Amino acid sequence: MDQLIEFARDNLILSAIWVALVVILAYSFISPLLSKTKRVDNHGATLLINKKDAVLLDIRPQKDFKAGHIVGARQIKPEEVREGNFTKLEKFKNTPIIVVCAMGNLASGTANKMAKQGFTDVNVLSGGMNAWQSAGLPVEK
Repeated sequence: MDQLIEFARDNLILSAIWVALVVILAYSFISPLLSKTKRVDNHGATLLINKKDAVLLDIRPQKDFKAGHIVGARQIKPEEVREGNFTKLEKFKNTPIIVVCAMGNLASGTANKMAKQGFTDVNVLSGGMNAWQSAGLPVEK
């Protein structure tokens, strides 16, 4: 133990980097457990759609949506997402909603905004449309 303390004292920068990495790693495991939104893969999304009539919300730009989207998906304009304007979706507050973007990264922010506005079951499609299309799942134009 004394050697560890001596090493940390002699190598402050390395020790600080190590502590930062441990904190980041811990956060990456803990934050999904505390989040009001969930991530679902293609299989989980399919189950939600088929068993619980989940609403698919595509947040990609109009041209991407028209090029191909998940069957039955609704498109919401990026301006509405930025403003947090989800009035079109008020009737779905207690229905499972799956937010879809191109790669699954932008959808998290939208899902969090929706959860703050009282939507009870908001999910994010992991990998977004790229993962959906790569799996060969149906899309419509």
